[in-house]
Order: sequence, then structure tokens, then C-alpha cells
Amino acid sequence: MGQDARTGALGGTMGFERIDRHFAQYVDDGRLPGWSVLVSRGGEVVHASTYGLRDVEAGAPVEDDTLFRIYSMTKPVTAVAALMLYEEGAFELTDAISTYLPAFRDMQVLAGGTAARPKLVPATEPIRIWHLLTHTAGLTYGFHHVDVLDEIYRNAGFEWGTPAGLDLAGCVDAWAALPLAFEPGTEWNYSVATDVLGRLVEVVSKQSLDAFFAERIFGPLGMTDTGFQALDAGRLAALYTPDGRTGKAVRSDRMGRAILAEPRYLSGGGGLVSTRSDYHRFARMLLGRGSLDGVRLLGDRTVRFMASNHLPGGADLAAFGRPLFAETSFAGVGFGLGVSVLLDPITTRTLGSAGEFGWGGAASTAFWVDPAEELVVVFLTQLLPSSTYPIRSQLRQLVYSALE
Repeated sequence: MGQDARTGALGGTMGFERIDRHFAQYVDDGRLPGWSVLVSRGGEVVHASTYGLRDVEAGAPVEDDTLFRIYSMTKPVTAVAALMLYEEGAFELTDAISTYLPAFRDMQVLAGGTAARPKLVPATEPIRIWHLLTHTAGLTYGFHHVDVLDEIYRNAGFEWGTPAGLDLAGCVDAWAALPLAFEPGTEWNYSVATDVLGRLVEVVSKQSLDAFFAERIFGPLGMTDTGFQALDAGRLAALYTPDGRTGKAVRSDRMGRAILAEPRYLSGGGGLVSTRSDYHRFARMLLGRGSLDGVRLLGDRTVRFMASNHLPGGADLAAFGRPLFAETSFAGVGFGLGVSVLLDPITTRTLGSAGEFGWGGAASTAFWVDPAEELVVVFLTQLLPSSTYPIRSQLRQLVYSALE
């Protein structure tokens, strides 16, 4: 199953080779099918490598142009889309979302009971656009399996997918008919909020989300392989899940094949497929404060605003967020507009820089941008869920210990 790591380092150091050696072990013992990583600093690629197989059963290797489902790494893209419209004066972040999506008027908040017989009270605060960007809207995900509301979402057909036949507008209306977990703005809970934000982009721009992304973000940045459908099945990595008994990666075509079909539901929270180089360009745009290669998507101040901690009182996720199971610690980590923000690396007990920002995807993918080090890191693989192994924290220590 293993193969020699192919490295495309330009000016890299011996320290970066530890990334390859470490994560090669994940492939060689069967925990991961394969992976692709890229590290750039100051606009120059300092390390790029691939290892293992994009399709274990076919024996096809991971290559530089392999397509990966990036799942929640879609969220920063949707946040950028919304902020582009914000810069045009289309709305204010304090606007109630019901101004644009009327189904969110007169929301109810879960105050106890069971999924079958919930106790509800009227919400006193409307969901505002900044609540969607910061995951403080009171929405949830069915796959959390933590709260009664999570069960309500699952009963409505929302866990790792959406009910058959519903498009984005239909899903948003369905969520609006369900209660909130808490008063908007009072807690952080990872949720479908970014999907609702994607619908806002559609309504305000009068374009479908895929058209907006293609015309306003992917086209200008030269992200030619990124979209809601994998058009080249031959380059697509297969999706895997861990075997509960052996821990080895097992193919999951039931979920994996969905990206090959033309989507009815355009998920701004997790629907994109991309390549290492494409997503690196997106991340470099963020490092460039909204600009890349002469193309500007956002203003400098908007990106700095996006990458600032927006949790009330400067709180971190450990203090303000719900106790969800996650691959990395919530301590010392805040949340901006569509991205996590590192507040204090000492508190997180991992190497890093205060002010770095990024996010990851459900299939163990991750990226981050570190303005202090002029650093961008993109790691792609296809193992669902991302909480299976501590890939992100290990990647961080390997990357930062290699910097000179």
C-alpha cells in the first residue's frame, strides 16, 4: 500500500521531510489511503509532497492534481462570497436574516423536553447575518449526537446528508421550521449556518451559489478544478472510513459517489471538491489580504476583520462553545467570520502563531494561514470523520518545528 513520497520542495529544509515520514506511517499501516500536502512561505512553495493511493482498490496513486472532497473547507469560500457582497453594500452584518429569508421570522428556542415532545419558547433575538458567519445562530448538525436538537435534525432527515429532492432553498426552509438550540448570539455551535449563508448569497446576488462561486471566486483566482461536482472521475480520490475493529481505512462509496452527480443541493457548508493547488490559491488570497496575482476579491481590512475573533468578550471556543467532540482543542481558539482564529498557542499546547486562521473538512482535510510567518498549509486526504486521528495537531507541530 505504501509508496515513496514524491516531494516537490523548492528551497525546503530537511525538517519538512519529517512530515512525509510521519504521515507515510498512516498509509503504510492502513489508517489512511493516501494524502497530499503543500506548505508555502512568503509566496514560495517550500514543501509539496504526496503519498499513498487515491484509490486503494484500483492501485491509483495520489497525484498533484488529485481531486478531494473538501467538505467544510467549503465554509471559508462561502464566507468570502458573503463578505464580497457585504463590501458592495448588499447588507449589513447586523441585519436580521429574515429580511432576506422570511422563513426565519418568529423562531422558537428549545427549552427542554425530548425530540418527540420538545418544550419551546419564542426567540427574543433574531438570527443576524453575523450569527451565521460565526456559528452563533442557534442552528446545529444532526451528526453531533450531543443535544436534543441534533436528534430533531436527524428525525427531519439531516445527518450526513439532506432529504431527497430538497434543494438549498428547500433545506433552508426546513431548518427554519425547526427550533433553535439557544438564543442567537449566546453560544457557539457548529452548524448548518454556513449553508444558510450560501442561500443568502443566492438571494442577494440573484445567482445560484455554484454560478457565483465560479464567476466571482474560482474564475478570477484560476481555481479551475474546484466546484460542486467532480467532472473528472479518474482524478477523484475515493472516500474511506475507519473500520471500527481494525482501524484500517475502508472504502465508503455510498457517500463517496455523491460528488460525481450533478448536485441538486448546493452546500455552502460542505459541498465542494478541489485540488491542492486550487485551494492553495484560495488560501494565498487570504494571506494576501484579499488579493492574489493582481486579482482582488476582498479589501485588506475586510480580511483582517474576517480573521479576528468575533466571540463576545474575546472568549475562546472552550468557554463560549458547546462541548462537541473535535479533533483539536477548543482552548485558546476563537472564531472569526467563517474561520477559526488561534488566540494563544500556549493554551492550545501546540506550536503556532497568534492570529493564524483556517479550518478543516470532515474527511480529515485541513488548511491554515499564518500572517506572522507568511505561511500557508494545505493537507488533503479522504478519511471520514476527521476526528478519527490527531492529524491536524500533528501536522502543526511538524510544520512549525521545520521552519527556520
